[in-house]
Amino acid sequence: MTDALGRALRAFGHFWWDFLVGDTPELAVATGVIVAVAFLVDSSTLVGVIALPLLAAAFLVLSALRGRRRAPRA
Repeated sequence: MTDALGRALRAFGHFWWDFLVGDTPELAVATGVIVAVAFLVDSSTLVGVIALPLLAAAFLVLSALRGRRRAPRA
């Protein structure tokens, strides 16, 4: 019984790791950072309106550059 429960918990953990992190762990980290910044600037609407889209765009550009660097050359 405990072996089956352990395997089920391990499989559940692997599922969530693949679902949340998958191939690009930097996007999971970026999402966490953006959510944390959104909570920090909750009271300041202007800062959130300016900072959050810029932060998201910066993470997207950095991720694309990293992916381009890692892609095999043709």
